[in-house]
Amino acid sequence: MDYPLPLVTVDAVLLTLRAGGLEIALHQRDRAPYKDAMALPGGVVHVDEDASTEASIRRVLRDKTGFEPRYLEQLQVFSGPGRDPRKWSLSVSYVALVPAAELEAATQAGFRFVSVDALPPLAFDHADIVAAAVARLRGKSSYSTLPFFLLPERFTLTELQHTYEAILQTRLEKSNFRRKMEAWGVLEATEDYVLGAQRPARLYRLKDFALFDRSVG
Repeated sequence: MDYPLPLVTVDAVLLTLRAGGLEIALHQRDRAPYKDAMALPGGVVHVDEDASTEASIRRVLRDKTGFEPRYLEQLQVFSGPGRDPRKWSLSVSYVALVPAAELEAATQAGFRFVSVDALPPLAFDHADIVAAAVARLRGKSSYSTLPFFLLPERFTLTELQHTYEAILQTRLEKSNFRRKMEAWGVLEATEDYVLGAQRPARLYRLKDFALFDRSVG
């Protein structure tokens, strides 16, 4: 028996941190459905080209934004008959994190970065995808090094703390935060400093730049 095939797409919530708040990349659609509406970067899976949905979203991000994110994680599948007027569809969605300093290519490609707390009307069910991605990031940030991926490769401890505070939307006590980072054992001090408000501040980096999840083990 022949069964009707769904439309299979991938979408990415490309998150960055600017002006102390989380922002996402959006572009204006140039075709139907939802022509002229703002949307997440995404596209149809190329079954003759893509080895996986992760390969699909990496291709889409390269083609549409001009770069690949340092951190990419599958979020969840959004599906159903009502999310796309063309046909029954499913989207494998991803969360991508990128430091603000690396966004020039995406901006030149026509993407706008808007606050996750002030979204315009979005195409399809992209508002639901954004909400799930932000909840994932904020939920995992309390016990993992996920916020590190919104920073440049080298950063000060103050910049690191401010990043956690912006994501978690709370103030963190300085000495407790630094003890937590020390206990995790994920920071590596460099030999470099930057000028601070009172004295030079040492630059650090994440060991091996890999995700550290305190909830495991």
